[in-house]
Amino acid sequence: MKKLISKILPQNANSNYTGSKITYWVFVLISIVSMVRSCIHLFSPDGGAGSIAGIDLSQGGAESIIFAFGLWGLSQVIYACIQLLAAFRYKTLIPLMYIILIAETLGRMLVGWAKPPVLLHTPPGGAANYIMLPLAIIMLILSLRNASAGRPVKKTVR
Repeated sequence: MKKLISKILPQNANSNYTGSKITYWVFVLISIVSMVRSCIHLFSPDGGAGSIAGIDLSQGGAESIIFAFGLWGLSQVIYACIQLLAAFRYKTLIPLMYIILIAETLGRMLVGWAKPPVLLHTPPGGAANYIMLPLAIIMLILSLRNASAGRPVKKTVR
């Protein structure tokens, strides 16, 4: 079993992350928040569509909206698992993960602008985009710089 896992998730001999330690810990926090958010969309009875996002589910089509939020939650869980895998096993991918986070946040903002939803209130994720985007850009820049002493973040998985 261990051999199979090592083939699927190889141990990279060059897995020492030399970026700023703050970018690592911010990424871990973002990954955990992503997993929690994802599970809410996946497991909440309304997928968070009404209770969090403020979509009026009293109109026709509520079941389809809830279904779409469940699917969105599933894809977010997969993305969060990849984030956590990068955080705890493949730290050298953290700059790439910040690029993906920037693209995903920008994409959600552009879709919201191009296809504005009718909401009862601004969902937390909609407001958080304006914090997440500059934060992710700053963290990307810092993750690409060598830490002051060039010491890697301690490996957690062998």
